Amino acid sequence: MSKIGEKPISVTAGISVKINNNNITVAGKEGTMQFVLPRSLTITQDKDKLLVKRNSDSKNDKSLHGLYRSLINNAVLGVDRLWEKQLEVVGTGFNVKLQGDDLVFKLGYSHPVVFKRIEGIKYKVEGSNKLIIAGVDKQLVGQVAYQIKIIKKPDVYKGKGIKYMGEKLRIKPGKKVKTAGPPA
Repeated sequence: MSKIGEKPISVTAGISVKINNNNITVAGKEGTMQFVLPRSLTITQDKDKLLVKRNSDSKNDKSLHGLYRSLINNAVLGVDRLWEKQLEVVGTGFNVKLQGDDLVFKLGYSHPVVFKRIEGIKYKVEGSNKLIIAGVDKQLVGQVAYQIKIIKKPDVYKGKGIKYMGEKLRIKPGKKVKTAGPPA
């Protein structure tokens, strides 16, 4: 029995859920999201609760049950309050700027790196080294944050690069200088 799939999804005021056969539309003040449920799953709405049920107990249906329940729950939470990831640009002379809808990074390369706007994602730059990525879709927000992070991964020796806010880096020690002593 899927423990996650059995939990009801609570829908707060201001969020509308439309169910048309296996098509689900979740709308709120921040945006809308749509899903198509597999044929092996059904969804029912009871006032302010949504229940996802499966038709059989096959292994595949059990895994889809928990997955789609989580996706719908994340959509309900995302249309009410945007999902956010915070990134930090660390390094001397490293910075990020918002130029129109695109992000421009200066990361020690010979040229500035431009990251184009992605539909459904909002960028916010605080100062010159903090970046907030926000959106309705939790999966898309995480994916975009990772794509930005791999533009310049943090250096293992100095820690310079793009990292998640609050991420602890394991910095490697550099080569140690031998102390002066008798020749070997």
